[in-house]
Amino acid sequence: MARKDHYYNKAKQEGYRSRAAYKLKQLDREENLLGEGKTVVDLGAAPGGWLQVAAQEVGESGTVIGVDLQRIDPLDNVETVRGDMTEEETKDEVREIAGEGVDVVVSDMAPNMTGEYNLDHARSIYLARQAFETATDVLDAGGDFAVKVFEGQDLPGLREDIEDEFEYVRTMGPDASRDESSELYLVAKGRLTSPLREGDTVEVEIEDIGSEGDGVAKVDGYTLFVSGVEQGDTVEVKVTDVKPNYGFAERLD
Repeated sequence: MARKDHYYNKAKQEGYRSRAAYKLKQLDREENLLGEGKTVVDLGAAPGGWLQVAAQEVGESGTVIGVDLQRIDPLDNVETVRGDMTEEETKDEVREIAGEGVDVVVSDMAPNMTGEYNLDHARSIYLARQAFETATDVLDAGGDFAVKVFEGQDLPGLREDIEDEFEYVRTMGPDASRDESSELYLVAKGRLTSPLREGDTVEVEIEDIGSEGDGVAKVDGYTLFVSGVEQGDTVEVKVTDVKPNYGFAERLD
């Protein structure tokens, strides 16, 4: 039996609206994207296969929001927004439903295929960038992002841009993708909302000493741990590591 027939039939048997459900299942299994109580936004969500998987994984304590220009038939424990994900009105509606914030943004969008590889690739990158921009607007610090792309010359540039905004990025090719498909998924973990990035230099005042003996400084509300300093010092430092809610630096003088 061909692989595409296997996943198509499996989706029908298990009640999923599309075979793509098994792609999200694998992404989640390998990168722990979903989980009990999380708030998940699915961009380009019709017909709803990814919404079904997300709703199962977050449970009744979680929130799943599907966004699409097309109508999405109702699903249990899923909210839907009919609109353009790039418009502020749509983003505001998502934020209103999400309440305290968004933990995960996923997108399985693909362009209408022309058969011209370079054109299809360029359109997939364009859609992925739209999803990426939406994700950076609505995700909480530490949130995760997964997006479909087609392999090609513009993929490395997109990945580099995503890497600037997250702790790390992994490229994955799920088993449920068709043999002839060039689709890949970029899975980005740990949304960085700090004003600093690794390699930045900045002058800080050490406000306190942490439990591990490092100095504690604040940069626009972001916590930076600095080794080899005393409380009250004002020093120039170089940022060595950036996490969603705190970072590390070393003094330069």
